[in-house]
Amino acid sequence: MAEGSNERNGFLIMKNTKTRCFGSGPGKEFYAEYHDKEWGVPVHKDQQLFEMLILEGAQAGLSWETILKRREEYRKAFHRFDPVKVAKMTDKELNGLLQNEGIIRNRLKVYAARRNALVFLEIQKEFGSFDQYVWSFVHGKPIVKRRRHLKDIPCSTPESDALSKDLKKRGMTFVGSKIIYAFMQAVGLVDDHLIDCWRSER
Repeated sequence: MAEGSNERNGFLIMKNTKTRCFGSGPGKEFYAEYHDKEWGVPVHKDQQLFEMLILEGAQAGLSWETILKRREEYRKAFHRFDPVKVAKMTDKELNGLLQNEGIIRNRLKVYAARRNALVFLEIQKEFGSFDQYVWSFVHGKPIVKRRRHLKDIPCSTPESDALSKDLKKRGMTFVGSKIIYAFMQAVGLVDDHLIDCWRSER
C-alpha cells in the first residue's frame, strides 16, 4: 500500500486526494481516470456501447486493467469500434489480429467481435438504435446502488441475466451474465459507486 494511505470499507483511500472505489495508488493513474470519467456514467452513443461490449467480452477470464491498458490497440485493431466496419472484417484480417501483441490473441474472442457486430447491426435495425434496445432493460434509467463494500456488489443481477439471455438468443457470444453486468456498470446502466466514493456525491 502506498505511503500516506490506508484502507477502509474494502477500497483504497489516499490522503489529500479523492476517495475512489478503485484506481488509487502509484501506477494506477489510467485506472483512476477511467473510474472518475467513465465507470457508471450513462452512455447513449451506439459506437461507444459497441466498444465497451467488445472490450468486456475480451476481458473474460482476465482483469479489466489488462484490457484497459490495451484499449488504444483494440481501437486500432477494430476500426475504432465502428460496428459496420467490424462486421465486414475478413477472416484474413481477423487471423492477422492473432499476431497482434497489442491485444489479447484469443481466436474465439477475436472472431466474436465480428459475429457480435453483425448481431449489433441487426439490433439497430430492429430498435432504431442499440441504445434504445439496451436501455430498455433498465427502463431507461440507471439502477443506482450505494453499497459500503466492494464485496457487496453482485457479479450479476436479474437485469443482466435478462440482457445476457436475449443477446445470446440473437447470436452474440462472450455475453454471459457476469460479462454483461460488468458492461452495464461500464456504460452507466448501473451505478455501483460505493457510498464513500467521491463519485457518489455528484
